[in-house]
Amino acid sequence: MSMNDTLAAVLSHINNYEQKNKPEVLTKYSSKIIKKVLDLLQRENYIAGYEEIEDSKGNLLRIYLNGNINRVGAIKPRFAVKATEYEKFEKRYLPAKGFGILIVSTVKGLMTHYEAKQQGLGGRLIAYCY
Repeated sequence: MSMNDTLAAVLSHINNYEQKNKPEVLTKYSSKIIKKVLDLLQRENYIAGYEEIEDSKGNLLRIYLNGNINRVGAIKPRFAVKATEYEKFEKRYLPAKGFGILIVSTVKGLMTHYEAKQQGLGGRLIAYCY
């Protein structure tokens, strides 16, 4: 049986291991979108990094945590958001103004909501992290 939302599963694993103060997460889910979200989290200094481990059954991801995540999760349903509507979703998913990031899928790829606002782009909300 296949998993419906692998991104949500990986972010849930990260959240659980971060709450337990574990140094790393090993997950069996690996896809392009998961790697791009992890790249964004690494660039914003929420995780220390990740590596892909090749396996005969499928690739594994080892994610190194650095203790900077309070909460991370996928946004379901994937709301469409205009360039002028980010504040409404910041209030819904982030605890305070200027604290945390929303990850948005735009026509120019995945980016944080700050970058999307700066470029005047709308898109679909994928995940949040603070």
